[in-house]
Amino acid sequence: MMEMPADVRSLIQEGADLTDQALEALIPSADTVPASIHSAMRHSVFAGGKRLRPVLAMQAGFAIAGFMPRGIERLGAALEMLHTYSLIHDDLPALDNDDLRRGKPTCHKVFGEAIAILTGDALQTRAFEVLAGLDCPPAAAVQIISLIANAVGTVEGMIGGQVLDLESEHLKPTPELVAAIHRAKTGALIRVSVVAGGVYAGATADDVARLDRFGRKAGLAFQIVDDVLDMTVDSEHLGKTAGKDQATEKATWPAVYGIEQSVRDAAQLVEEAFAALDPYGSRAFGLKAIARYMIERKN
Repeated sequence: MMEMPADVRSLIQEGADLTDQALEALIPSADTVPASIHSAMRHSVFAGGKRLRPVLAMQAGFAIAGFMPRGIERLGAALEMLHTYSLIHDDLPALDNDDLRRGKPTCHKVFGEAIAILTGDALQTRAFEVLAGLDCPPAAAVQIISLIANAVGTVEGMIGGQVLDLESEHLKPTPELVAAIHRAKTGALIRVSVVAGGVYAGATADDVARLDRFGRKAGLAFQIVDDVLDMTVDSEHLGKTAGKDQATEKATWPAVYGIEQSVRDAAQLVEEAFAALDPYGSRAFGLKAIARYMIERKN
């Protein structure tokens, strides 16, 4: 089993810094009219977060090209906008009704529900505007936009996963239901971050298939660990309200398999994910390190 390297946090921090620089340039300033929504966008985007999806895209690009492709941080910024939009909407009273996100008050608690809804909409729209202007061949840009649009959509995508999650509350969870929710609601955006980063760097069809396999398994492992942390870590360290899954009787991996088996399943999925990266040798070291970090994190 691969050990998590001592410098994985530095690798993630460097990618996060690049992403934040791009986000700073791409999101209108807080005094740009209408100031309320631009302030809300910045409140949520810059509230913290590990920027794992952008970093995964960057490291996938490195695995394919052997170097960090120029301009890939703009792809990462667009992915982070989409992720943040999903969090803003997920926290709304009509959905999970949460007051805390990334250790800070949620968007609707600060700006009101109407502005929060529009902020999520605005981040999604801005993300696709950024994707349309990526510095890569037009065919690659179109492929990236198509992949990401599908991953945030209703058929095995993020929005579809959110619907399944809502409709499954207070129902007895089954292995099939939990897997479907996790692969769509959380796993789809993690998977597409990896694949899109590869496509940006010039991935072939075989590369895309390998990155897709890695992303699917790593994304599911990430959400399984998220389920476990919700049950085992307090709100202060988690950065969001702990125990919400149990309180709302959500369909989670531990609800089906228990905590110990969930931890084992996440570790096994990451080992299986690594196998998809064998052809890339040391170029995939960053992707593997981040995947290991994703299941060993404490928040």
